[in-house]
Amino acid sequence: MSAVVGLKGLASMEVTEADTAIAMRSGTVEVLATPRVVALLEQATCAALQGHLAEGCTTVGMRVQVDHLQPTPVGGRVDAEAVLEKIEGRRLTFMVSASDTKGVVAAGRVTRVLVEVDRFMDKTR
Repeated sequence: MSAVVGLKGLASMEVTEADTAIAMRSGTVEVLATPRVVALLEQATCAALQGHLAEGCTTVGMRVQVDHLQPTPVGGRVDAEAVLEKIEGRRLTFMVSASDTKGVVAAGRVTRVLVEVDRFMDKTR
């Protein structure tokens, strides 16, 4: 693995009906759902690691600590950023944030764990 502290990843999306709390069954309002925000933040962490993992290795989510601070309506654009903050053995901790035109939508930390794909998938059999 060639990942180093400070690596950055970005991800963006336009909120659609399929991304709302109603569609994801995580609420009753037509705004960006918290689970979809988390997925976008994780997408940014994966983007940060692209090209920095050994062949046959990947990372999997382990811990998500995110505050969803502001609603984003359907049609709104959200930009996420992940910065690799800490490497502890196989654990990689990212500072993450997402913003729309009104400001910060969500912020927190995401921890991912480096795994060998074959060994990891053996646990599912």
